[in-house]
Amino acid sequence: MAEHNLLGAEAERKALAYLSEKGYQLLKKNYRFQKAEVDLIMQQDTTLICVEVKARTTDFFGAPEQFISSKKIKLLVRAMDHYLTENTLDMEVRFDVIACTVKGNKWTLNHIKNAFYSFG
Repeated sequence: MAEHNLLGAEAERKALAYLSEKGYQLLKKNYRFQKAEVDLIMQQDTTLICVEVKARTTDFFGAPEQFISSKKIKLLVRAMDHYLTENTLDMEVRFDVIACTVKGNKWTLNHIKNAFYSFG
């Protein structure tokens, strides 16, 4: 597996552990719909949370969350809409980002709630 894939997989594990400690419940990991992949679908109380995990080894060129394109956001929104329909759910959906930066063995996680809103 390529090094960047290993970084992403480890970041997803750390994000899941972090969110689980905060009382979030995992519903689905790596949910795919068409060209979209939702890293984590979590639930907290009555809210469904789409979590995009972004990891970088440096923030020199910008914070990890700055690398989420508008195209990616649209794909995530469509995927979550499909997940709701597929599972006959009527819940509020929130889009969060867990931005991970790793330097050596030190991981920094930044949980950004309501990172973006669904749009057309």
